[in-house]
Amino acid sequence: MAEPVAVVVAARDEGERIAATVVALRAQFPGAEVIVADDGSRDGTAAAAERAGAVVLRLPRRGKGQALSAAERAAAPGPLLLCDADLEGDLRPLAEDPTDGIVVALFTERVGGGFGIAKGVAQAIIHLRTGLEPEEPLSGQRVVSARARPAVFPLAPGFGCETRMTIDAAAAGLPVVEVPLTLSHRPTARDAAGFLHRGRQLVDALLAAGPLALNHRGLRLPLVGWTLAVAHPSVAAVAAIGIADDLWSGPERGIRAHVRAGRTTGMLKLLGIPLAGLAATRSVSGALLVALSANALNQLDTKPGRALKAYLVAATALRAPRGIAVLLLPYDLDEMAMLGDGGANALGALLGLNSVRRLTGRGRWLAIAALAGLNFLGERRSLGKLIERTPGLAQLDAWGRPA
Repeated sequence: MAEPVAVVVAARDEGERIAATVVALRAQFPGAEVIVADDGSRDGTAAAAERAGAVVLRLPRRGKGQALSAAERAAAPGPLLLCDADLEGDLRPLAEDPTDGIVVALFTERVGGGFGIAKGVAQAIIHLRTGLEPEEPLSGQRVVSARARPAVFPLAPGFGCETRMTIDAAAAGLPVVEVPLTLSHRPTARDAAGFLHRGRQLVDALLAAGPLALNHRGLRLPLVGWTLAVAHPSVAAVAAIGIADDLWSGPERGIRAHVRAGRTTGMLKLLGIPLAGLAATRSVSGALLVALSANALNQLDTKPGRALKAYLVAATALRAPRGIAVLLLPYDLDEMAMLGDGGANALGALLGLNSVRRLTGRGRWLAIAALAGLNFLGERRSLGKLIERTPGLAQLDAWGRPA
C-alpha cells in the first residue's frame, strides 16, 4: 500500500498527550499531513496539536466516528492512516503492508481494560455480518486504502465506527487484515468511568451494525426503527414497512408524488400501514387513526429530536408507552442515531393504537378529522417550518439540539 497522504486523529480532552502523538506521527510519516479532529475538547487539545504541527479541525462534540469523517473530508485523495490520540508506538508497518483494503493494528500486549464484553460482542457482530473473525475489532489504528475510502466513509458515529468500517469493507469485497504491533495507549480501568466507556462502545457497536442512512446534514447515522419493533411488537409490521422505505425509497416526497409514481415504497406505506392498523384494531376508524398518526409523526421527523418530543407530549396525554422514546431521545438529539421512517411511523402507530383504546364514537372521529387536517397541511406546507416560526414551539423544538 502507498504511504498515507494524511494521518487522521480524533481527539477529545487529550491536551496532555496529543502533542507527543502528533510529533511521533510526523516523524514516522514525514510526507503525510497530520489532521487532528478536535471533538469538542474543553482543554488545550486543539492548541497543543497546532503547536506540534498538526492541522486542527475544531468541531462541536459529535463523537469519534463523526470527527474522523470530518477529517477524512478535509484530507487529500489517497490512503489514510487513522490513529487514536493517546497512542504510543510505531505504526509504519501498517502502511508497509501491501493489502489494498483495510489494515488493522493488532496489539501484541494487552494492558488494562474490562472483561472483554464489548470486544466480544463486536467480534460476534462482525462474524455474523461478514464471516470474518477479527482479534481486534475495536482497534482504532487502521490504514484505509484509496479504494476503501468511499466504501467505508462517512463512518458510523461514536465508538461503532471501527465495527461498521470492517463490515462495510467486507461487504465491498475489500480485504481486512490485522498486523501484530507493539503498541500501547492509556488503558481504561475497571472503575465507573471505564465501565461507562465500554458500555458506550457496546451500544454504539450494536447500533452501527444495523441499517444506516444519511441525515439532513450528510451524517451517516443508525436507523433505530428496529428498536421500536423489538420493544413494541404491536407495531412491528409498521416499523418494517417504514424501514423498507428508509432503505429503498426513491426521490418521491409526499402522498401525491407517490400516487403519481405508482410502485414505490411510499405506496407500500400508504397501503400497508392502514392494513396493519386494520388487523390490529379490527375497525376502519382504528385503521385510519393508526395510519394518520403514523404519517403525521413521520412528517415531523425532519430535525433531530422533533418527532420524539412530539411523541412524548402526545404519549403523556394518551398514556402511551414512553420508555423507549426517552432512551432514544439523547441519541436522536445528538445526531448519534435517527428514527427514520421506520421509527417515526412506528411511534405514530403506537399513538394511534392508544387513541383507539381511549377514544370511542364521536371522539374518535373528531381525532381522525384533526389528524387528517394535520396531514393535509403537512402535504401543502412544511410542518417543521411552521414550528420554527411559532414562538414557544420553536424554543421547545430547539431544546437539547446541538448548535
